[in-house]
Amino acid sequence: MPRPLLLLLALFFALLASPAARSQTRPVAPLRVGIAGLTHTHVHGILSQAKRGDIVIVGIAEANRELAERFLKQYGLPMSLVYPSLDEMLKKTKPEAVTAFGSIYEHLGVVQACAPRRIHVMVEKPLAVSVDHARQMAALAKQYHIHLLTNYETTWYGSNRQAYQLVDEQHAIGDIRRLVAHDGHQGPKE
Repeated sequence: MPRPLLLLLALFFALLASPAARSQTRPVAPLRVGIAGLTHTHVHGILSQAKRGDIVIVGIAEANRELAERFLKQYGLPMSLVYPSLDEMLKKTKPEAVTAFGSIYEHLGVVQACAPRRIHVMVEKPLAVSVDHARQMAALAKQYHIHLLTNYETTWYGSNRQAYQLVDEQHAIGDIRRLVAHDGHQGPKE
């Protein structure tokens, strides 16, 4: 057998034996997610994801019990998930990540509560109400080594993924020279 082929085979088997390769074959435990607030309508996306099995909603911080009851009934989730405050929910459920679906004014407070606990945070767009808030959030994320994400929920649409594959991976059309987007509304009013 030629030497380059032997080296290639040796590398292949070494990679298969590596911990990184083995970890990709193990089942991944569902991500433990907490929800901070239910007032942003994109919360329906995460509530409907609970049935897929790749996440488990461990707690919901929502002071408005009537709103929580309505949404949890709609998605078949127990009211035992609901806590009156973010701090209580974080202490009792210890999520790996928190999704913020409350007022944009609350985003900084969510990051301030989660970052020191090393809990990753996803907030709805826009990230913050001011540059000062955004800078504080970024500093906390950097200091505590957490991921701080802004959810652009249309990026999760299967149709957008398929369009990306057609254009970028399959080269089904030529180079894109211009992109025009039409949004459903002017954004949140707070």
